[in-house]
Amino acid sequence: MDHLSALENKSIFIIREASAKFKDIAVLWSVGKDSTTLLWLCRKAFFGKIPFPVIHIDTGYKFPEMYQFRDEYAKKWGLDLIIGRNEEKIRSGMGPDKGAKLDCCNELKTNALKKVIAKYHLKAILLGIRRDEHGIRAKERYFSPRDEQFKWNYENQPAELWDQYKSMAEEDTHFRIHPLLHMTELDIWQYTKRENIPIAELYFSRGGKRYRSIGCLPCCSPVESSASNIDEIIEEIKTSDTSERAGRAQDKEDAYTMQKLRALGYM
Repeated sequence: MDHLSALENKSIFIIREASAKFKDIAVLWSVGKDSTTLLWLCRKAFFGKIPFPVIHIDTGYKFPEMYQFRDEYAKKWGLDLIIGRNEEKIRSGMGPDKGAKLDCCNELKTNALKKVIAKYHLKAILLGIRRDEHGIRAKERYFSPRDEQFKWNYENQPAELWDQYKSMAEEDTHFRIHPLLHMTELDIWQYTKRENIPIAELYFSRGGKRYRSIGCLPCCSPVESSASNIDEIIEEIKTSDTSERAGRAQDKEDAYTMQKLRALGYM
């Protein structure tokens, strides 16, 4: 079995295991390359039709191209799309330019997700995070338990040996499940090429710059790049010594702040 097929098989196994163990489950879709790959794998796992809801947390500050991509493929793929927004905080003016980025992320992302989880009584959420993406995510597990407040205790994560996962939950426990944890940024792009997965145009160079990681428009900056197609992106990543998230707002992306956000329930 080739490398990408082995990665795919492991991800599909975790997706099917999660779906079998949890009745009330959903998948989070940020519209970025990783979560779109996760949707693709969910579709493959269930023969083209995702049998659970797809959640998009809308801060109101996403790129217009992201909203266009979301709506187009939600329709094409027949997704049961749930759009989560913290309307109260959005109406009050909360945004990236109001105080610390941590407060904005916590209110418009973390608490918006908590509201969706509570409304739909979800017991588990599938997410498209990878261990190589950020140092704090290296502490994650494939099946990551959270307490009744959805808080993550990075010091108390179950051991996962020989592909044995803790997928049984106490009544007041919530799970975050990470089927892409074993993939790298390069793996994602090579798999995207192999499968011909659609991807937001923001990732391709325009005027000598492209976005390597996308999220809220005010918090993302493009990187210098001439990569205008997937082959060129793959070659660029192979030789780049720049962090994947170098274009993200630094006061959100340092290890301490990211760990604090994730402890509060951030993606």
